[in-house]
Amino acid sequence: MMSKLRLGIIGVGGIATGRHIPSFQSLTEDCVITAVSDVNKERAEEVSRTYSVEHVFENYEEMFEHVDAVCICTPNKFHADITIAALEAGVHVLCEKPMALTGEECERMLDASKRNDKVLAIAYHYRFMKNAQAAKKMMEEVGTPLVTRVKALRRRKVPGWGVFTNKSLQGGGSLIDYGCHLLDLAIWLMGSPKFVTVNGSTYNVLSKTPNSVNQWGSFDHETFDVDDHVTAYVTFENGASLLLETSWAANILDDEEHVSISGSEGGLNVFPLELYTTKNGMLFNSQAAWIPGEDQVGIAQAKNFVDACLGRDEFIVKPEEALRVSQIIDQIYQSAER
Repeated sequence: MMSKLRLGIIGVGGIATGRHIPSFQSLTEDCVITAVSDVNKERAEEVSRTYSVEHVFENYEEMFEHVDAVCICTPNKFHADITIAALEAGVHVLCEKPMALTGEECERMLDASKRNDKVLAIAYHYRFMKNAQAAKKMMEEVGTPLVTRVKALRRRKVPGWGVFTNKSLQGGGSLIDYGCHLLDLAIWLMGSPKFVTVNGSTYNVLSKTPNSVNQWGSFDHETFDVDDHVTAYVTFENGASLLLETSWAANILDDEEHVSISGSEGGLNVFPLELYTTKNGMLFNSQAAWIPGEDQVGIAQAKNFVDACLGRDEFIVKPEEALRVSQIIDQIYQSAER
């Protein structure tokens, strides 16, 4: 068993330098970043100098002989091909969310992981938040989940940078970029049941309007072709249902992140963490006075991945679970088109 994991970063944009590289470099006893790769080699060389990384590659496949694992931080379109190539080369993979553009691509990634007996992890980092970890421990008090409500809403905050509004590279907008996080969190808390039906509606009226007010930079309203607002209703084999609303550009009072589950024994809200129960003929609302851990989700996620690669632990976000989230996203988009 290796003593220290050699890690490569593929794609060195904002998510790599803002979260993954600093997080992995904090794990000095167990991990070392030995290589970076990007189609923009000048950018890769700049990141290499900033973070003292030894190897720089324009072609990510040349990286594989220098690493034991990679973290993939590219646009969504490239997740599947790079992941499969890495797994086939015998390299563990942490892939940014969503898992891939389609459920079919996700299935190919999962097959490659099983065939090569390598870790495949998906970076749904909301599960590593201390509220989320505490909520998972409290699900027994909720009983059987019946109705789950999910809101991932921003007020006029379409990302005006990067490729977030490029459908060919990202596959979608607010749902596949932002709503997927809280959708994944909710389904994980529910116990990852299989879905049966999905109905969805997508909108981008606001973002296709000239001179619209936006807090997060400017974008071209004429070429905007992704969703900025999505609603969905999902039912599951166990009879549970889930209501989802996500948006980059909602006309609401303020941003809102909300996951609540109403179950057979009680109810649970994640942000803030609250438990709703009955006792002695009365209604009780409970809040934690203190929740252990810190919300350094990048470090927690990186440590969990390193431990999984070194055989010490299982990764919290299983690829089978991330596949199911992508399948639901597929169904939402297809339902909206119909």
